[in-house]
Amino acid sequence: MNLLSVENISKSYGELVLFEQLSFGVNKDQKIALIAKNGSGKTAILNILSGLDQPDQGMVNYRKDIKVSFLAQEPILAENSTIEQCILASDNEVLKVIANYEKALLDMDNADGYQKAFDAMDRHAAWDFETQYQQILSKLKLDDLQLKVSALSGGQKKRVALANALLNKPDLLILDEPTNHLDLEMIEWLEVYFAKENITLFMVTHDRYFLERVCNEIVELDQGQLYTYKGNYAYYLEKKEARLSQEQVEQHKSKRLFKKELDWMRRQPKARTTKSKSRIDDFAQIKERAHQRRQDHEIQLEIDMERMGTKILECHKLFKSFGDKSIFDGFDYNFLRGERIGIIGKNGTGKSTFLNILTGKESVDGGKIVVGDTIKFGYYTQDGIPSKSGQKVIDVIREFGDYIPLKKGRQISAQQLLERFLFDRKKQYDFVEKLSGGERKRLYLCTVLIQNPNFLILDEPTNDLDIVTLNVLESFLLDYPGCLLVVSHDRYFMDKIVDHLFVFRGAGYIEDFPGNYSDFRAYEDSQDQEQEPIKPKSIQQQTAAKTATTTQKQKISFNEQKEYQQLESKIRSLEKDKLALEQSFFEEGLSVETIEDRSKKLQEVIETIELKTMRWFELAAKIEG
Repeated sequence: MNLLSVENISKSYGELVLFEQLSFGVNKDQKIALIAKNGSGKTAILNILSGLDQPDQGMVNYRKDIKVSFLAQEPILAENSTIEQCILASDNEVLKVIANYEKALLDMDNADGYQKAFDAMDRHAAWDFETQYQQILSKLKLDDLQLKVSALSGGQKKRVALANALLNKPDLLILDEPTNHLDLEMIEWLEVYFAKENITLFMVTHDRYFLERVCNEIVELDQGQLYTYKGNYAYYLEKKEARLSQEQVEQHKSKRLFKKELDWMRRQPKARTTKSKSRIDDFAQIKERAHQRRQDHEIQLEIDMERMGTKILECHKLFKSFGDKSIFDGFDYNFLRGERIGIIGKNGTGKSTFLNILTGKESVDGGKIVVGDTIKFGYYTQDGIPSKSGQKVIDVIREFGDYIPLKKGRQISAQQLLERFLFDRKKQYDFVEKLSGGERKRLYLCTVLIQNPNFLILDEPTNDLDIVTLNVLESFLLDYPGCLLVVSHDRYFMDKIVDHLFVFRGAGYIEDFPGNYSDFRAYEDSQDQEQEPIKPKSIQQQTAAKTATTTQKQKISFNEQKEYQQLESKIRSLEKDKLALEQSFFEEGLSVETIEDRSKKLQEVIETIELKTMRWFELAAKIEG
C-alpha cells in the first residue's frame, strides 16, 4: 500500500541547484534510508516531505487520512512547556487518557476520579500502550516530566522530540539523524525497537550499523540521480560498486563510439541523405554520453605532525565532581605514544568533561595533569566552528594564514586546501552560516587538522558527516601516527579505529577495556545476567591489581586474553618500525641533526618494545599456568 508519492520535485536556493525532477514512493512497512553527500539536499527533501518547506516544482502526495511524524535534526519545542506538556500536545488521544490515569494513581482518595480514569483506559484499550509509553520514556531517560524545555540540553530536546514521534503512533515516521545526541544504550534500544515494530520509516542517518540492522531499502542521491537498492547497507555497498563498474564500462564504450562517429562526421560530404541526417542528430547524444564525468573527488587529509617526545600525557590521581556527582575518583593513567582510545558511557557520566580537563578548558578538584613539552593538541568539539556573522568559508582558513605548511617542507594555499576538503572556488566565498550541517563539520575538521596536532581529540566527529567523508576520515585516522582519543556513538567508526576503551561507568569509575566496541558488547552480553552485579574497578584500581604480586596463580580474564592477542600484533608492528629506522641510517648525506633525531626515535621504539614484551611474557606465564 502506497503511503507517499513524490513526483518530479526540484529545489534550488538562488543559483545553487540542490536537485531536479526527483521521483520516488514510500510503501507501507518499508524502512528506507536516504544516502547522499553533504550539501546534496537530504534535509531539504525531508523538510519537503514533512511539509516544513515546498518544492520549487513537482508534488508530494500522501495517502488520505494517514498520520505522519517528523523528527528534525534540531527540533523546535515550546520553551515554556514541560516535557509532559510537549508529549501531550500530540494528536494521540490515548496519551491524554494515560496521563489522566497516572494522575489519578497519585490521588487514590478521589475514588470517582480514579474509576473514571480506569474506565477510560479500558475504553481506549490503553493498557498495553501504557506499558510501551513507560518503556519509551524510561529508555530515553525522560524521568522528570515536569522539567521545563528551556532547562534542557540539545540532546535532551532531541530525546523529547523522538519520544513524541514514537508515541504519536504514526503511519509514516520521517527521521533526520535519529541517533545524534543518543548514547550507545539508547541507540541499540532504538535499533531493536525499529527492527521489530511494524512501522514505516523514511530517514537520513550516517550510522552504518543502524542502516545495516534496521533498513530494508536504501535510496541514494548521487549526482542528481536517484538509485534504489532493495536491501540493507551491506547489499547497498555491493550493488553500488557493481553499478559504478558498469558505468565505467558504458563510458568506455561511449568514448569509442564517439571517436568512430567523429571520424565519420569529418568525412561527410556537403550533400546529406535522410539517413545521414538522422545519424548526425544522434551524434549530439553520443557526444554528451562520452563526455560525462563523475564528480568523485574525495577529501584529501594530510598533516605535518609535530614530533612527539617520550613524555606524552600523564594523569595523576584526578578528582572531579559537580555537587554530589563524582566524575573522577583518583583517576591515574599515563598515555603512551600512538595510543588509540575510544571513550564510551551513558550521557552525563563526564566524557566531554574529561576531554575539557585534558586540554585545559576545565580544572580538576584534585590531582595533577602533566603534558609533554612536544605535545600539541587538536581538539574537535561538539560545538563546531564559532559563529561569526558575515564570515566566508575562505576567511575561516585564512585566519591560520594564506599558506598552510604540509609534509616535507611543502606548503599549500588556503584556496587549494579548501579544494582538498571539497569546497570549490565558488563555495569558498559562501557565508559559513549558509553551509549545511555536514559542510560546517567538514570545514571545522579542516581547521583542526591544519594546526598539525600530534594528540588528536575528537568529540562526536561523525555527527552530520556523510558516509563518503566518514570513510576518508577513517582511512586517515588508521594511518595517523599520533595519539588518538575519541568520544563517539558511531559504533562502526569506533570498531574501525580504536583498540581499547575507557568505559565511563558513572559515580567516578572508569574502566579500561582492551578491545573495540563490538568486543565490549560481546563481553558484556556474555556475563551471566543473574549474577550479583560487581562494582566496576576504576583504572587506578586495575593498575594496582596488575602490579600486585601474588603467590596464587589466577585464571586469565577475558580482558587479559584480548590484551595478550593485541600485544603480539603491536610488537610485530614496532619491530617493523625498528627495522625501518635502522635501515634509514644507511642513507647518504644525512645531517647530524637528522641522525640525532632518528637515534632518539629508535631508542623510544626499543624501549616501547621492551615494555610490551615484558607484559607479553607476564600474560603468557599466566596462560601457561
